Amino acid sequence: MESATRKPYPSDVSDAEWAFAAPYLALLSEDAPQRTHAVREVFNGLRYILRTGMQWRWMPNDLPPWPAVYQQTRRWAAAGCFEAIARDLRMLLREEAGRAPAPSAAVFDSQTLQSTPESGARAGYDGAKRRKGSKVHVAVDTLGYLLALQVTPASAQDREQVEALARRVQEVTGEAVAIGFVDQGYEGETAAAAAEAAGIELVVVKLPEAKRGFVLLPKRWVVERSFAWKARWRRLARDYERLATTLAALHLAVFAFIALAKAAPLLRLAFDSL
Repeated sequence: MESATRKPYPSDVSDAEWAFAAPYLALLSEDAPQRTHAVREVFNGLRYILRTGMQWRWMPNDLPPWPAVYQQTRRWAAAGCFEAIARDLRMLLREEAGRAPAPSAAVFDSQTLQSTPESGARAGYDGAKRRKGSKVHVAVDTLGYLLALQVTPASAQDREQVEALARRVQEVTGEAVAIGFVDQGYEGETAAAAAEAAGIELVVVKLPEAKRGFVLLPKRWVVERSFAWKARWRRLARDYERLATTLAALHLAVFAFIALAKAAPLLRLAFDSL
C-alpha cells in the first residue's frame, strides 16, 4: 500500500514493483533499531529525485530527509542492489520475449553528459561533441536492457573502454556474448583485440555512404533507444554529481527502474495471484 500519511507522487513505486524489488534492498531488517525511515519511502525518495531532476536538498518534506536517502542509495550501490535488480529483470523480460536468458550479442555505445559546477573538476572535453563533461559508456542486449556501465571523463576515447566493458559483459552473462555491435568510433585493431580477448567479435555498423537525414542503423538503434528511455529521468540530463561513482550508481538505479517499469505487467499478474 502507498504511504497512509501523504498523497502519492507519480514516481512512487507500485505495490507489485515493490514486492519484487524489496528483497534486493533489504540490507537490514525493517525492525532494525537504527532504522528510522521505511525502506519503501527511502526508495520512493530516490525515484523522486531521479525522475524530477530535483536537487537532493530540495527533497519534499513528506519524503525521508535527503541525507537518509542519499546515504542509503550509496549503500545500495556499494552492495550491487541495482545491478542485481536489472540483471534478474533482464533475464525475466528476455524469457517473456522468447529469448534465452543470457544474450549472445551486445551493443556498445557512449553518451556525453554536460558538466556542471559540481562535476567540473573531473570533466574532460569531448572534441567530437564539442562538450565538456563526462561519458557514460554502456553495453546493452539486443532488447535494450543494461549489461554493463562505466563512467569516464568525456575526453576518454570509446575504443579505450572496450576491454573493461567487454569483460564486465562476460561476467554478468556467463561468457555468453559472442558479438558486439558498435559504431565507427570503435574502429581499429586495439578495440577489436580488446574485445576478442574477452571472447567478443566487434562488428562495426557504418553509416550509408549516401546518407540523407536520419538513418536507422541495424542493431545500433537499440542502444539509442535505451538512452532515450533514461532521458525521461531528468537527474541524468547533465552530470550534477561530485563523484563519478555516484553518477554511475544513479545510472544503474535508473536502468533498474526502467526494467521494473517494462516488467510491471508481469509483476502485477504475479502480485495479484498471491
